[in-house]
Amino acid sequence: MEVVLTIAGSDSSAGAGIQQDLKTITAHGCYGATVITSITSQNTLGVHASLAVPAGVVASQINAVLTDLKPAAIKIGMIPNKAVAEAIVEELKPYLQQHPVPVVYDPVMVSTSGFCLMQPDAIKYITTHLFPLCTLITPNLPEAERLGDCLSPYAYLLKGGHADGDVMTDVLHLPDGTKMEYSTERIVTRNLHGTGCTLSSAIASNLALGCNIQDAVSKAKAFITAAISRSVDVIIGGGNGPILPD
Repeated sequence: MEVVLTIAGSDSSAGAGIQQDLKTITAHGCYGATVITSITSQNTLGVHASLAVPAGVVASQINAVLTDLKPAAIKIGMIPNKAVAEAIVEELKPYLQQHPVPVVYDPVMVSTSGFCLMQPDAIKYITTHLFPLCTLITPNLPEAERLGDCLSPYAYLLKGGHADGDVMTDVLHLPDGTKMEYSTERIVTRNLHGTGCTLSSAIASNLALGCNIQDAVSKAKAFITAAISRSVDVIIGGGNGPILPD
């Protein structure tokens, strides 16, 4: 069984973050290992608080997993500050030199409810030191606008869910200039919590199973569309409910 390591924040409502990553990885037939970067207090109505895990503890978690479980792919989500970003890079860089497994980074900056999840000083370090380690970066439109030209040298999937219209189009940009579009009909539902986490974890799982980037994205898009469709009428909490991977 292939191991997928997720490095991300914890969501107490289990609709996003580490908890949603694990559900998605398991649904793909892989084994999920975890490194928690931040502990958040949140529910379907929003984020109440966030506490960054000390960088040394993050580094220790990564080391513990890498030295024993040998992941076939790595997904990175919420990075709360520069110190945690440094810990991630310092642990992953030497490992990836010896074991060049795919890395998918979902640059989580602000929650759906508007809560800031990354300190500004982390962004420059991440674009300079973490981006070169990544196989694929998966920003949404607001994140891509903030990152600007920093994305262009790398493979990235620009997610179109924040755009208006009945059709949502994600665009895969490859470093050689190749572009591929993935369009789906917009599904009207309040249950969209954790979509970014689900998509990036699905891509990482597909890469762990041997898919190339294009196929990994295509399969992940089909997976998340099915998950959203399955969740349309589910009532969990009083706000932006989770999607249900299966």
